[in-house]
Amino acid sequence: MRRTLVLATVVLAALGIAPAAHATRSLDVVALGDSYASGTGAGAYHDGTAGNCWRSANSYGELVAARLRSQHRLASFTNATCSGAATADLARPFKDRPAQLDSLRPGTDLVLLTVGTNDIDYSSCGSLCVQADCTGAPTAGILAKLPAMGQNVTALIREIHVRSPYARVVVVGHGRQVSTSDNPDGATLDPICGDGVLTTAERREGNQVADGIDGTLRSAVAAARGVNVQYVSPFAQPGVPRPAFEGHALCEAGTPFLRGFDALAPGQEGPEAVFHLNQDGQAALAALVRV
Repeated sequence: MRRTLVLATVVLAALGIAPAAHATRSLDVVALGDSYASGTGAGAYHDGTAGNCWRSANSYGELVAARLRSQHRLASFTNATCSGAATADLARPFKDRPAQLDSLRPGTDLVLLTVGTNDIDYSSCGSLCVQADCTGAPTAGILAKLPAMGQNVTALIREIHVRSPYARVVVVGHGRQVSTSDNPDGATLDPICGDGVLTTAERREGNQVADGIDGTLRSAVAAARGVNVQYVSPFAQPGVPRPAFEGHALCEAGTPFLRGFDALAPGQEGPEAVFHLNQDGQAALAALVRV
């Protein structure tokens, strides 16, 4: 099929005819990864996934697939993401579901991937920040795990390439969860921003971890030489959010892109969704993925 399309393009060019826009080849797309990839916190969960993998129809992967579908550029889409998955979990059955990597095929064209934070137990650090004090040793412990996380992600990218050698891999980052300073005056904020919950020191050190995760993923992608891989991040550069994400972390003045204590209300997802992107946040992430 690929050879036929290339030959047709060459013939059309020789005849001076530009290929029609709708002739663009449709893509086989696979979404892999953890809770940020599955859309935990974004609502509209697929049947049978609430309470376990939390696969949301509002996740960035689903939105990218919907955009391709509307452009008549989507051949197939497989959402294999699952909340709680670490890099190693993608190669084995997890939460009674098949290994995520088994969704890949030799003809897969595009792989969307967000993973790594469960390798360093980032969610537990967030819980500690809310319930007690995560400054000092807990933050240092998380930062010390980043090099191994980076090696794991690079190895995973290479394994994806082995299974789908023609695929473009897009690694999507996590961004910033909370503000770097005290609450802005006069803003209506989630209760997680209340007095005695997240101190200024905890916000500062928490963002050291967020920056470290971003830098580690950048390095992990760069280390996967020989693979068609790209890193897409809510950060324009280390420590500096893109304009679309500026002011939208928890405890900032803009409309939040993340779930806070609102996720603990009756009928909501519970603790798993705290510090995770909401529907608006996932949409902003999807807009960064250009295919």
